[in-house]
Amino acid sequence: MTERAATATNRPAWVDLSTPDVAASRAFYEQVLGWQVEISPDPAYGGYGIAKIDGKDVAGIGPKQSPEQPTVWSLYIGTDDAADLAARVQRAGGTVVGPPFPVGDQGTMAIFQDPAGAFISAWQADTMNGFQVTGAGAYGWAELNARGVDRALPFYAAVFGWTTRTSDMGEGNPPYVEFLAGADSVAGAWEMNPAMPPEVPSYWMVYFNVDDVDAAFRRALDAGASEMMAPQDFPGGRFAIIGDPQGATLGLLRLSA
Repeated sequence: MTERAATATNRPAWVDLSTPDVAASRAFYEQVLGWQVEISPDPAYGGYGIAKIDGKDVAGIGPKQSPEQPTVWSLYIGTDDAADLAARVQRAGGTVVGPPFPVGDQGTMAIFQDPAGAFISAWQADTMNGFQVTGAGAYGWAELNARGVDRALPFYAAVFGWTTRTSDMGEGNPPYVEFLAGADSVAGAWEMNPAMPPEVPSYWMVYFNVDDVDAAFRRALDAGASEMMAPQDFPGGRFAIIGDPQGATLGLLRLSA
């Protein structure tokens, strides 16, 4: 695995899970992804835990703040100025749901909603820089599933400076959009499948890297996950989508060498 020294501006920097049962979620992800989760003893962090691989930070798991809050994986984009970013969000037609606020001495976070309705967060690092490893068990990819994706693309260009590259996915499928930061592909987006129930809003989905998608998928089902999409190939590798036992959706991903 490689170590990341610092949070990269305008690129995915962190992911965390809001769950109604931290202990159960911790046990699930430890079994499926090989994490070791350390819960902060500081009551100010409300039972928030940091998932680690070989002692390096990969993700967070914390309790939901209210019963109405969905059980969901949240994506954070790195920034060097959360207040300025919030102003750009407003100018670009987004909503500042949670204005920038400090998280102890770790950094500053903010929560936004894009014009298509998907939530996305920001992280301005202080002592906690975000992802520290890549490879199996670590964050792999993030993908925007949007109702009206064309409304969202200009927003991400204006807020994060992302450009786009579009690929034809074949007859009957919407095109796939890659967000680029410079020359690097940093996230994806496409139109939500019309078969999705109308009450499902636009959302960002997080994928985690695994060495063997099929084996990880079986481990997840054995640990109580539900099948959302069985393992299958795509031009860049292989993936599957599951719902964890508490209701959060996530992907399992192995990219081609």
